[in-house]
Amino acid sequence: MSVSANRLELLQIADAVAREKSIDRMIVIDAMQDAIARAARARYGAETEVKAEINPKTGEMRLWRLLEIVEQVEEVSRQISLEEAKKRIENAEIGEYISEPLPPIEFGRIAAQSAKQVIVQKVRDAERDRMYGEYIDRIGEIVNGSVKRVEYGNVIVDLGRGEAIVRRDELIPRETFRYGDRIRAIIYDVRREQRGPQIFLSRTHPQFMAKLFMQEVPEIYDGIITIRSIARDPGSRAKIAVTSSDSSIDPVGACVGMRGSRVQAVVGELQGEKIDIIPWTENIADLVVSALQPAEVIKVVLDEQAERIEVVVPDEQLSLAIGRRGQNVRLGSQLIGWDIDILTEQEESERRQKEFVERSELFTRALNVDETVAQLLASEGFSSVEELAYVEPAEISMIEGFDEDTAGEIQSRATEYLEAIEKAHDDERIELGVLDELYQIEGLTAPMLVAIGKDDVKSIEDFAGYAADDLIGWVERKDGEAKRFEGTLSTFPLSREEAEQMIMQARLIAGWVSEEELQPDEETSVEATPEETA
Repeated sequence: MSVSANRLELLQIADAVAREKSIDRMIVIDAMQDAIARAARARYGAETEVKAEINPKTGEMRLWRLLEIVEQVEEVSRQISLEEAKKRIENAEIGEYISEPLPPIEFGRIAAQSAKQVIVQKVRDAERDRMYGEYIDRIGEIVNGSVKRVEYGNVIVDLGRGEAIVRRDELIPRETFRYGDRIRAIIYDVRREQRGPQIFLSRTHPQFMAKLFMQEVPEIYDGIITIRSIARDPGSRAKIAVTSSDSSIDPVGACVGMRGSRVQAVVGELQGEKIDIIPWTENIADLVVSALQPAEVIKVVLDEQAERIEVVVPDEQLSLAIGRRGQNVRLGSQLIGWDIDILTEQEESERRQKEFVERSELFTRALNVDETVAQLLASEGFSSVEELAYVEPAEISMIEGFDEDTAGEIQSRATEYLEAIEKAHDDERIELGVLDELYQIEGLTAPMLVAIGKDDVKSIEDFAGYAADDLIGWVERKDGEAKRFEGTLSTFPLSREEAEQMIMQARLIAGWVSEEELQPDEETSVEATPEETA
C-alpha cells in the first residue's frame, strides 16, 4: 500500500469501521492519519515531525514535515532558522512552524503492521469513550441483556452495544444463569478502568426493586405514588414504604394491584422474594408499627437524639417481631433509618422495676430519707434529684402523707446535695484548668465543664471551635446499619438546638461573629412587598 493507493477504498474502509463500531467517521480518519504519520517518521527519521492529512471527501493523502522557527538551529530535522524561514514566509516569527511537503512513501510490511496497530488502538479508545459516555448517563436504569459467559460466579452480560458484569454478590442468592439466558438488572455504576469502561449491574440493589415497581405500577411512573424507602434481604424478604399525593388513591392497593397482579410480577422477577408494602407516614411511631407487621406493637418509645426506637411487644410475639435471624426488625430498621430495640412486656416490666429500685436508692442516699419516702417519690415519677429540687413544692406536698413542711425539707436537702456535687465538680474543673469565663455561656454546668476540660477545651475561644456533633455525637449509616459516635457531652440531656445555641454564644463572646451578622436580612423582604401587593 502506498500513499497514492485507491482513495475511494480508503474512505470506504473508514465508513465501514465507523458504522461497525458506532463511532464518528472522523475519529477513524484521524486514526488513519496518525498511523500514516507514524509510518512516515519511520521512513524519514523518528526525530522528524511529520503531519499526514487525508481529505475526508476525496480520500487524497498528503505528507508534510513541520519545522519550528528558532533563533539558532540545534536539530536540523526539526528546526529552521528565522533567517531561512523569512526567505519562504515573509512575516515568519520565532516559535511558529512552517511546513514543507514530503514525497509519497511506500509502506513496507512492518510499517503497514505498525499503522494497523495504531488504527486499531485509536478505534478501540474511541469505542470505549463512546460506551462510557453512553452508559454513564444511564446509571439507575434497568437494562436487558443476554448472558455471554459466567466466570467464578460473576455473570458477563452482552447489552448489544457493550458488555457489563453482574458480580456474584450483586446476584440474588441461589439464582443461576447459563450462556444465552436473558437477564434484567439495574446499572448501578460505570467506571473508567485500565482495560476500558466497566459497566456494573445489580439485581440486589434496592433501586432495582423500585424501578421494577415503576414499570408495573403506572401511578409510580406518573409520580402520583412515591416510593419513600426500601429495605431488602435479596431473594428472601423486602419492605417498601409508599405514599400518594392524591388522597383518592390508596398507594398500597395500587402497588398490590388487582388480585396481587402487580406485586406478583415484581416477586416473579426477584425469585419469589416476599414483599411487605406499607403506607409511609412522617409519624415515626406509626411507621414503626407498620414496619414491624405482622407483629403487634403495644408501646413505642422514641429517642430522637440517638435516632433509636424502643418497641414493646407481647411476650408470645417476640420471635414474630424479631423475625427469622432478626430479619423483620433489621428490615424495619433499614426502612425507617432508626435503630429498633425490641422488648417483651415482661422485659419492660423488669426494667421498670430495676429503674424504680435504682431511683429509690438514689433518693435514700442523696436526701437522707428512709426507704418508704424514697419509694413514694420514685413511684410518683420523679427520676432525679434535680427534678425534686426545682419542681413546684405543691407537686411534692400533694403526695399522700406529705405536707408543705415535708416538701420544703425534701427540696432543701435536694438543693444541698446538688450544691455539694456542683462544688466537687467545680473543684475538678479548676484542677483541669477550665476558665471561669465559660460560665458566661448559658446552659453550661460544672459537670459539663469537667467533661469539656477532659477534652482539652479550657476557654471560650476553644469552645467556639466546637461543632454540634462534637458535643452531642452523631450517627453514621452504612448498608442499613447505624453506628453511633459519642460526643463530649453525650451523657448530658442536651439537644442539638441547645448545643448550637451554646456554640453560637461562645462565638459571639469570642468575637468570631457579630450580632448584626446573625440578624436576618430584612432588606429583601421589604423590597418584595410592593410586588406582592401589586
